[in-house]
Amino acid sequence: MVSNSSGQPTINTPLSPAQDLAQTLALCLAEAADDRKGGDILVLQVADVSFIADYFVIVTGFSRTQVRAITESMEKAAEDHYHRLPVRQEGKAEGTWVLLDYGDVISHVLMPEQREYYDLEAFWGHAERLPLPFQSPSEG
Repeated sequence: MVSNSSGQPTINTPLSPAQDLAQTLALCLAEAADDRKGGDILVLQVADVSFIADYFVIVTGFSRTQVRAITESMEKAAEDHYHRLPVRQEGKAEGTWVLLDYGDVISHVLMPEQREYYDLEAFWGHAERLPLPFQSPSEG
């Protein structure tokens, strides 16, 4: 791990243009979740450990309404900034775990009970965690 000029850790493996775009999309989705007060926001680089996607964005919403609001904020940010719509989405009607699949980036917005039960962080624990530019190091 290498630090940039602001002291934040950076990925020391060069990214391809597609990975770079996927990373910026993932960070955009994370920031959109933060705008709606999503909790425990985490971006995992899973490209080296899975063929499913390059990045996962994992967020906690503390009510079904907030889960939906976070999801809508993410969808709007992806469409506004990258002209991207999800390839598929699941769980919006229930609002306890919403998955937005952009192909190279998959976001998971979960209620606390689902996040604790499925523990995606532990399952993908060997994936690299990206620092989030909008969080101080103590928050990440």
